[in-house]
Amino acid sequence: MGSAVTSNTLIALPGDEALAESLAGGLDAAIAALEYRRFPDGESYLRIHDSLQETTAVLVARLDRPDPKIPALLFAADLARDLGASAVGLAAPYLPYMRQDIRFQPGEALTSASFARWVSRHFDWLVTVDPHLHRYAGLNEIYSVPAVAVSAAPALAEWIFTNVEKPVIIGPDVESSQWVEAVAARHGLPWRVMHKQRFGDREVRIAVPDLSALEGHTPVLLDDIVSSGATLARAAEALSDAGMASPVCAVVHGLFSESCRETLKAVGVRRLVCTDSVQAPEAGIVLAPLLTPAIERMSDCAAGRR
Repeated sequence: MGSAVTSNTLIALPGDEALAESLAGGLDAAIAALEYRRFPDGESYLRIHDSLQETTAVLVARLDRPDPKIPALLFAADLARDLGASAVGLAAPYLPYMRQDIRFQPGEALTSASFARWVSRHFDWLVTVDPHLHRYAGLNEIYSVPAVAVSAAPALAEWIFTNVEKPVIIGPDVESSQWVEAVAARHGLPWRVMHKQRFGDREVRIAVPDLSALEGHTPVLLDDIVSSGATLARAAEALSDAGMASPVCAVVHGLFSESCRETLKAVGVRRLVCTDSVQAPEAGIVLAPLLTPAIERMSDCAAGRR
């Protein structure tokens, strides 16, 4: 076994420098600047000026809209190892390519598994936040390196408790129940979960649970991801039909398609907030305090394995 890794050096992908700085304080880690640009033909140029000898290099990357970012991510991981890093980890608060976890049609690519193989070849470990685990029981089903999924529930719970008067946490569908219950439990808040009912191929209705005991409460619709906003909008309309006040929407990952904000505004959502796993104007919930212990733990484990 070689010498233990004694320090962490954070390397941010372009645009994620502020996230790296917020993590560095909690980790007492150095930051190495990544010089990145594109040649006129579109190929990537990368350079790291700082020494990485005998450090754990931690790539910090928000991986929403991933396709333009993936080459730089993999090149940077290889570069860090070439420059002497003893281990290379990935801190990616949003983990992409989790949706395609089964072949819905013959011949479709299982991109979740493919992306996991790429990451597992280039990195020694992974830390992320609430990945969209639908048919996978855990990240270890497709990632062959140690991978930790941090829960954003404590941060969501604190924001709701601090900013919303008399909240009741409501999940828009059964899949959201795991987040709803975890967030509500932090401060003993009431919670409910809606149920989707499908009638034929196209008609979907949302069944609202009994809310009679919650008059005067502010509904907080909670979900892991908002993209088109369709699910949250349908849930907000159902709450309005049930006589509830205009809801607050709180989500972990704010991906926001082009019309998402307008869709939610049109159904009377009073406020929309997400974590800073993705850069967005609504990213008012900071994840660094939850990420730093996980990064430190993974880095220490990597050092112990060497």
